Amino acid sequence: MPALVASDLDRTLIYSAAALALTMPDARAPRLLCVEVHESKPLSYMTETAARLLTELGDAAVFVPTTTRTRKQYQRINLPGPEPTYAICANGGHLLVDGVSDPDWHAQVTARLADQCAPLAEVQDHLLRVADPVWVRKHRVADDLFAYLVVERELLQEDWVKELAVWAENRGWTVSLQGRKIYAVPKPLTKSAAMREVARRTGADLTLAAGDSLLDADLLLAADRGWRPGHGELADTGWTAPAIRALPDRGVLAGERILWEFLEAVRGA
Repeated sequence: MPALVASDLDRTLIYSAAALALTMPDARAPRLLCVEVHESKPLSYMTETAARLLTELGDAAVFVPTTTRTRKQYQRINLPGPEPTYAICANGGHLLVDGVSDPDWHAQVTARLADQCAPLAEVQDHLLRVADPVWVRKHRVADDLFAYLVVERELLQEDWVKELAVWAENRGWTVSLQGRKIYAVPKPLTKSAAMREVARRTGADLTLAAGDSLLDADLLLAADRGWRPGHGELADTGWTAPAIRALPDRGVLAGERILWEFLEAVRGA
């Protein structure tokens, strides 16, 4: 039976220039491979070693990129290795099969959201009312499923995020601060549900996962084994669980370490 590896992408396997955390002397920095270009500019990277490991992993397991990105944002990424048959986008709102969203899965998700949480329009309206234009740079809606703000972090008050989280909690939504983005996501919209569906379809008897943010917690808990890097929301709060390994590595080298861990687990299964 195949092993299934569901991994978050941004700040887990791939990194922007600002998130690389290259603390070593320049001459000892790892060689980097650009895996995403946006508006004709390089945007995301992994180490060349990580690229080789991901190629090996794609041959040894069912690798499922698992991201909060929209389908359009995900499709900008050019990962090394075999083209994944499955990918999870929009935090589980879309299950891509050979690059195409599965309509039955998406219909199930939207029906669940309609039944279990406040509508997106209510959250959008609230964000427009309470977010301060001084620090908000963009208001965005992702695939008509959730909303996020692009902000200036140095101007953002942490109490504001906490207050938003309480407001959202009472309406069946959750809030996550990742880099310069504040996400408001319906609680029933989860990466874990989509991962379970891929495991069902593939017959996987071992599920492995990795992620760095609050929106990855359900994915990690649903997997047989999980890893989190030494940066991000989960590390900042000290979040852990019995089957989760908290790695000390930070930045792009954490992505390399996570892929080593995946491969060892798959080969040892």
